[in-house]
Amino acid sequence: MTDTDNLSRRRFLQATGGAASAVALAGCTGDTGDETTDESAGNETDGTEEVAEDLDGTYLRLTNSTMSTLDPIAATGTSEGQVIQQIHEPLMNYANATATVEPRLATDYSISEDLKTYTFELNEDATFHNGDDVTADDVVYSWERLAASDASKRAYFILDSIGVEHETTTKTTDDGEEKEVYKPGSMAVEAVDDYTVEMTISEPFHSVPEVIAYTSFAVVPEGIVGDIEGYEGEMEQGEFGKDPVGAGPFQFESWSPDTEAMAQSFEDYHGTVPKVDGIHWNIVTDANARYNYAMNKNADYFPIPTNKFDPSKMSLDGGDANGGSSTLGSYGEIRNGETVNMVRTSTIGNYYLGFNVEKVDKPVRQAFAYAANHQSLAEDVFKGTVKPASHFVPPAIFPGGATGYDEHAKDYPYGSTETRLDKAREIMEEAGYGEDNRAEVTITAYESSPVFQETARLLRDKLTSAYIDVTVDVAPFAALRKQGLNGKLEVYTLGWLMDWPAPDNFLQLLNPPQTDTSSDAPVSYINWQGTDASDRAAEAWQTISSNPQPTDEAQQARDDAAIEMEEANWEDVAMLTLFHDYKDRFWYDWVDIEPFGGAGPTRQLLNDVSVGERN
Repeated sequence: MTDTDNLSRRRFLQATGGAASAVALAGCTGDTGDETTDESAGNETDGTEEVAEDLDGTYLRLTNSTMSTLDPIAATGTSEGQVIQQIHEPLMNYANATATVEPRLATDYSISEDLKTYTFELNEDATFHNGDDVTADDVVYSWERLAASDASKRAYFILDSIGVEHETTTKTTDDGEEKEVYKPGSMAVEAVDDYTVEMTISEPFHSVPEVIAYTSFAVVPEGIVGDIEGYEGEMEQGEFGKDPVGAGPFQFESWSPDTEAMAQSFEDYHGTVPKVDGIHWNIVTDANARYNYAMNKNADYFPIPTNKFDPSKMSLDGGDANGGSSTLGSYGEIRNGETVNMVRTSTIGNYYLGFNVEKVDKPVRQAFAYAANHQSLAEDVFKGTVKPASHFVPPAIFPGGATGYDEHAKDYPYGSTETRLDKAREIMEEAGYGEDNRAEVTITAYESSPVFQETARLLRDKLTSAYIDVTVDVAPFAALRKQGLNGKLEVYTLGWLMDWPAPDNFLQLLNPPQTDTSSDAPVSYINWQGTDASDRAAEAWQTISSNPQPTDEAQQARDDAAIEMEEANWEDVAMLTLFHDYKDRFWYDWVDIEPFGGAGPTRQLLNDVSVGERN
């Protein structure tokens, strides 16, 4: 989940290393296997209603959470993302949700010798759902909206993460302070001709195509919304968010808030025309209600919440896919007597405890680390739907890959496969704590994640013997985010799913300046400053941000700095990474679908899915 205003890779490089996570940035998520990651509010349905009777033809039937907008620059939640992915079209795309990008609306691109100018060639056969051709002017307009619209939640992606050349101007805020902001119309994005776009960045950056694959960069018809200078607009921004026009394989059909959304096949799609007539999403927030819906055979392709998942029914023997990140198999019998197909994918993400360093003493944070048996929690609480973690950066993108991850994990000082309460008590006693001087701390757990709430309670019970009295508070995402931004959280639970597959996308959450909750836009809420370890982490982050080039030498510098940041975090325990994520999906035999990759199911295009006769 996400919901952040403009940050900057070079200015803040999304520094607050968790604001993103904590404030639900692009990759921020509270999902821990229960598939309830939406941060918007809405009325819940019980999920047992039958699928709409008036669907024409064969629709792929899915479930979803409440959505707030389908405008790609304004959307922040995974619920919106999985619909936007089908309706809107960026220049690049994660091939079947793997971490490898390929051209989508673009047919090809080239990079200048100085690695700063990107030239994209557009597919001349691409059209919008309103019948207009997709041209370079549409790209320029769409990316200007991303940078300049008041509705944009991802302006920092184009202005700072990629670092497109642009000018700034001074703006006076409501409280009278002057702030440097983007000067509208100044970005170095140009339509060279009808089907060629040129973009110049301020310095080379290693993940430009990967960032552009994010749906915030989707192309919409020029002038359709009048929310930037020079355009009156055919629609208001809010109206466009409810009735979008894109160029994706599915065309928006309808959306009834808190009930359903529908998209139909776009027959003039420039790529593979969908094999189904459309997609129907039943909107229901409660994970158990979604489960009931699927058990009634109303959903064709679905998750199973952790509290309903039985590992003994899982048989993952169908071989690897997506380069080994996904394993195929079967699951069952399920409640309705069927045995269904299953895929388990190691996604590029993590779940963690964030500590407000200003409020929670280092010995207390270290005691948490000693008390946390990641392996036991993964098996007993999460039923094997997560894997134990020792680093903030996931294995797939860790320096040296999974092998490098495992090798470096041998140095993890706290022991992730055992509970070391003796060490927890020892370090607390050395700091002067004891039965007559107990520490008090509150863990705020994400409301829609019962498994993380149980994790918090188990840690509470263990830490009692280490002179720590823990209170477990449960809060909806919006309240958790607000408390975090105000610096009021002590310990909190959240997760992070990649925006793009590189360590810096995760380590920004550990960049000390960006964790300062007194700043304008913290990425996390840990206030990690004023220690030797935080100084090392800040210096390492400077190395990462000073070596953004897509060269072997710069990559090595970033890799070395990433290891330094991980070890600095081990020392201070500003973030305690508990797990990396698996994503499981299940489907009935009448569905033919490829397994998704490490970018997760919400990044998967569904135009190649087919649905046969249901039983």
